[in-house]
Amino acid sequence: MKLKSPALIFFIFLSSLCVAQNMKEGFTYLETGKYKQAEVFFEKILSEYPNNKTAKLCYGRAVGLNGNSKKAVTIFTELLGKYPDDFEIKLNYAESLLWSKNFTDAKGYYEKLVASNPKSFAALLGYANTLSNLKIYTQALEFVNKALEVLPGNPNAMTSKKYIYLGYANQLTQKREYKLAVEQLKKNLVLFKNDKETLLNLANVYLISGEFSEAETTYKTIGENPSDKLISLNGLALVFHLKGKEKEALAISTKALNSIDKETSAILVQQTKERYVQALIWNRKYTEAGDLISRLNQEHPNKNWVLSLRATLNIYKSNFKKSITDYNQIIKNDSASFDGNLGKANALKASGLYNKAYKTAHKALSFYDNQKDIVNFIKNLDKEFTPVSESKVTYSKDNGKNEAYSLFTSLSIPVSTKLKFYTSYKYRTTKNNPLNKEASSHNFTGGVSYQLLPNTIFKSNFGITSASTNSTEYSQFLTEIAFNIKPFKLQSLDVGYKREIQDFNADLLSREIIQNNYFVNYSLNTNFNVGVFSQYFYTSQNDNNSRNLLFASVYYSILNKPVLKAGINYQYITFKNQVPTIYFSPEKFNAVEIFIDLLKDENSIKDKGWFYGLNAATGFQYIEDDARQNIYRVQTKFGYKFSERSIANVFVNHSNIASATAAGFKFTEIGLRFKWYISKTPIFTKNRR
Repeated sequence: MKLKSPALIFFIFLSSLCVAQNMKEGFTYLETGKYKQAEVFFEKILSEYPNNKTAKLCYGRAVGLNGNSKKAVTIFTELLGKYPDDFEIKLNYAESLLWSKNFTDAKGYYEKLVASNPKSFAALLGYANTLSNLKIYTQALEFVNKALEVLPGNPNAMTSKKYIYLGYANQLTQKREYKLAVEQLKKNLVLFKNDKETLLNLANVYLISGEFSEAETTYKTIGENPSDKLISLNGLALVFHLKGKEKEALAISTKALNSIDKETSAILVQQTKERYVQALIWNRKYTEAGDLISRLNQEHPNKNWVLSLRATLNIYKSNFKKSITDYNQIIKNDSASFDGNLGKANALKASGLYNKAYKTAHKALSFYDNQKDIVNFIKNLDKEFTPVSESKVTYSKDNGKNEAYSLFTSLSIPVSTKLKFYTSYKYRTTKNNPLNKEASSHNFTGGVSYQLLPNTIFKSNFGITSASTNSTEYSQFLTEIAFNIKPFKLQSLDVGYKREIQDFNADLLSREIIQNNYFVNYSLNTNFNVGVFSQYFYTSQNDNNSRNLLFASVYYSILNKPVLKAGINYQYITFKNQVPTIYFSPEKFNAVEIFIDLLKDENSIKDKGWFYGLNAATGFQYIEDDARQNIYRVQTKFGYKFSERSIANVFVNHSNIASATAAGFKFTEIGLRFKWYISKTPIFTKNRR
């Protein structure tokens, strides 16, 4: 935070040098901030008395304070040429360097002044302000305190000290040293009790550092002053949003909107309406938000804050092209706009335009060095293209006395934002002791994915499986080819082919049953919390059998943080041939279940944090013409994020779905998963900009 050096007008000194009674009018102009009138006044005096040092000094101050700092430097330089030992002229020359933002030269000059007169209040305060402008805050505090020793309680020095603390806190915040930043701001509050500017900075640090309860308390303190009630409410609405309490955020914002009256300043009216629209968007009240934005755009055409609201709404509605158009206009209006640059980067990322997203984010960083939101955006984008390995070990069993152990490990290596290579290995051993059957398999695969278009990704995997059973050994090729497409907003479509071996148990593995799966997955989200997922598989097998599988799900999103969904699933399976003694192959199978899905996603938590997931369902299944059977399944996981690069979790799955006998079928699986990002950044980091 840069400081504007307070005017050091030495009226006692000037009046002692006064040679003409009529110069008092000019002093009054300077004292009351009427610098244009002062400039005209002293220019007239100098036309009559060109060698009057006092008039020249006052003229220089009037010129500089009126905005012409370069001319002021020239005037004081000329005066120094005539009066090289005049300390007051030296002080004014030093201050003119501050006006012209020549802080480096000012620092060197003030150092000499302080050394020659260590008790000069003006020199000490000017030096403190210079250091503050250079962001050397610890030294600035030292010298502003020395100035206050000379003139205790001086309002100019106290104001400077306040802004030095604010600047220092801001610097510490940028360095992520939040505790130290809070300390500086609290010191400011000791000097300036309940100072609004300091409290707002304190609340901001708490928000950035995730101390939402502390931020809430701070905003409530701001609201104790009736004139700052709206500022308090707007801040509290944001706090509750960050806590994931969207309804409360909207209620507070509505209260703020209803508190606007004729006395409310234009800027507060704008901020309050802006927060209210944001709260509507957070609560998915898109129609109301859109209507209000349209009215605001008519009242304030082409204003950045309105364009930003419309762009935000379109991001929530997945209208990314429209959002980018608005962000481009914002940047055209103000190339350094934080909302414009970071908002555009987010919209580009969501559109699959990753290189452009990187470029826009780094442009934003050039304006806002080390800004946390921008840095986190780049980190999250980096993570999508950072080499990563994932390993799982599992144990499973069913009530048919089948047991299996499995080890799976994979490696993904993106070499650009478009091209990614994969490799994986899977070992599985399974046995059935009562039947004296045992088998094992090794799967090796390698593949590639390539982004053909922003909305289309091609994936392919090829490999081999090597199986060994009691009765045979063999090898077979494995294949998977798929296109991942986003045909329209809020929709995704996967189309592909997968060749695999039936390896659920030892008996199936010994039969060398090859499955050729042709599949289509379709997903549809909506802006009113309802989602649809459907899946169709046609499978042909080398045992002259074939299968049709249809799965459909309709769900409703109840919460966003954590994610909570509930819905209904339907599944239909039919086989051409029924071979129940070999594997589950009904002519017709139907299952209907209701489910609930609770998830705290591993990507949404900070380091040293826990995540979890629970998917539970219950319903009925109908096998052939048999009586309906009750079904259930539970899938759980619980994990820990050790750092940005390492994650681990345990998982347990249990189900009785797809029974092949009247006695029913039960399956249980437990496992451990570990995920590790091999490097801190993508391997193409140096070339991405």
